[in-house]
Amino acid sequence: MEKLQAEIVALQIQIDALREERAALTPVTLSESDDSLQDVVKLLRQQARENPELAAEVKGIDDAIAALETKLNKKKAQIQRLPPRVQRALQEEQLEAARSQAQIHAKRINELAAELAQEIRNLKTCADELSPLYWQVYYKPFITGFKTISVPHVRSDGEVWTIVNRIV
Repeated sequence: MEKLQAEIVALQIQIDALREERAALTPVTLSESDDSLQDVVKLLRQQARENPELAAEVKGIDDAIAALETKLNKKKAQIQRLPPRVQRALQEEQLEAARSQAQIHAKRINELAAELAQEIRNLKTCADELSPLYWQVYYKPFITGFKTISVPHVRSDGEVWTIVNRIV
């Protein structure tokens, strides 16, 4: 089951990479207006005639994508034929992997928020020291807005994750 899931992920990665490669090769700019399907086909054919090597490469990529998508659909169909208990276990594995990845990101966000909060406090200390002199020279405050500065913080009760803004 894990092998099947790994194959599906690998196929999806390959398909995504090929789509990116194809998009990079064919910068077709179609307007958002109501271009008829015939106009689009005409434009694509004209581009293919102007650069046959590129057209052949794009055709090869399209064929590879189609073959990989067929293979991907067969793998997904194999998963669908698995007993519900096995499907549920597979879903739970996917959820755990995603949850552990989310925990890594949440931890990093909280670390960055702590660093940012410290930098803001340091800036406020500098501003508190400079403000009296700044007022005397420029007749206005050096920095304002410290009462409303907040940083994100991710927390979890075990089931639901919440992003809150903590005032610094």
